[in-house]
Amino acid sequence: MVWRIPAGYRVREAALDDVGAVVELTNACSRELLGVCTRSVEDQRADWQSPAFDPQRDVRVVLAPDTSIIGYADVWDVDEPHVRIHSWGRVHPDHRARGIGSSLLRWIERRASESVSLAPAGSRVCLYQSVFEQDADAQDLLKQADFKLSRVYSRMVVTMDMAPPAPSWPDGVRVRPYSGRDLAATVQAVQSAFRDHWGYVEACFEDELKQWEHWTTAYEDFDPSLWFLATAESTGEIAGVVLGWPKTPEDPEMGWVEVLGVVRSWRRRGLAVALLQHAFSEFYRRGNRRVGLGVDAASLTGATRLYERAGMKTVRRTLSYEKELRPGKDLSRRDLVGS
Repeated sequence: MVWRIPAGYRVREAALDDVGAVVELTNACSRELLGVCTRSVEDQRADWQSPAFDPQRDVRVVLAPDTSIIGYADVWDVDEPHVRIHSWGRVHPDHRARGIGSSLLRWIERRASESVSLAPAGSRVCLYQSVFEQDADAQDLLKQADFKLSRVYSRMVVTMDMAPPAPSWPDGVRVRPYSGRDLAATVQAVQSAFRDHWGYVEACFEDELKQWEHWTTAYEDFDPSLWFLATAESTGEIAGVVLGWPKTPEDPEMGWVEVLGVVRSWRRRGLAVALLQHAFSEFYRRGNRRVGLGVDAASLTGATRLYERAGMKTVRRTLSYEKELRPGKDLSRRDLVGS
């Protein structure tokens, strides 16, 4: 597949030194669409240092005639079985409508096609890209390239004018803080809890553990005191988790629930609500009056309804588009039938 960048611009591989300029570009785009900055230099650098991700291989940046970075594209395919490949692209608002976005999308498809052979024989392989709901130009570009809307994800926020209600824990369950020795068990519990989420694909546990080890060491805002485990009193097994983050790049005053999950055998006992309320209470105690999270708007497990009952409201949506690179057996979760 041939792809060309418009005359006067040039494209090259990325290096860690580009992190600051890429974040400036990303935030210029989000300010135009949302009025806020959505990325930090620290998080972007930690992302690029993730296991199995290589900026030279997996990122391209576009330079304007003045050598500033005005275009960006990446491809994320860091986990076996390589059947769900994710991508991201941005073009500075001052350099749109010149074919740069189309060129970057062609590179994304070319780079993603290199991963198809890594997937199990006979399996369906898809390329995904997410865009803000407000970004009509990006949506049109993806549709023209035969991407189809596959999922909508909501960003939900609660504003707490008073202390949230104390959690009511199910019988036989206690909550305790996370410690470093819990990492492997926490990852196992999250994998178990998320098997019922749309699009879930079983990943190699060792690779997943490496990603989490990176997550808990490379990101400077990681705060283990915001991670809580609900465990069975009789066995100590993890029944559910809520993993918090102290702030977001766009709102340093807002706490963030990165993961909330309950193992299937412990569901329908009010544990998810209790974990969420426990996180709210801890954020409130620390002075955070706003807490946010991201959720599949059509969650198979009804998570959106749970968050609404907890007082959370949708403040914006992100659209996930999908393009099939190879037909075959779908290894990802699509429904709960037969689960």
